[in-house]
Amino acid sequence: MATITDLNKEQFPFPQNWGGIQWLYGQEIDPEAEMTFGMVYINAGECNPRHIHPNCEEVIFVLSGECDHTLGDEVFHLKPGMLLRIPRGVPHNATVTSWEPCRMIIAYSAGDRQTIGE
Repeated sequence: MATITDLNKEQFPFPQNWGGIQWLYGQEIDPEAEMTFGMVYINAGECNPRHIHPNCEEVIFVLSGECDHTLGDEVFHLKPGMLLRIPRGVPHNATVTSWEPCRMIIAYSAGDRQTIGE
């Protein structure tokens, strides 16, 4: 059966002090989900807490804004159109370096994405 989530009808339901997350697909929405998909924004000059995902890898795709994404001991400067794969269990977080929020599509290889350290 198909699952439809309409972002035009939803607001960012998970506001954070650094930005917000909008989950579009995952086991919270569809119990049969085998992946998690959403959108995240981090406000200009802010960063999300360093964390890991012990049960899945993550892929982020930058839509707008820029950030320095710390992945383990490495830092990657990301701009719109760039994608970063984050392996399972690797500590990471992003710090926005642009004047505008950094907006990203986020996808995980598990429907029940787990996060530790947030």
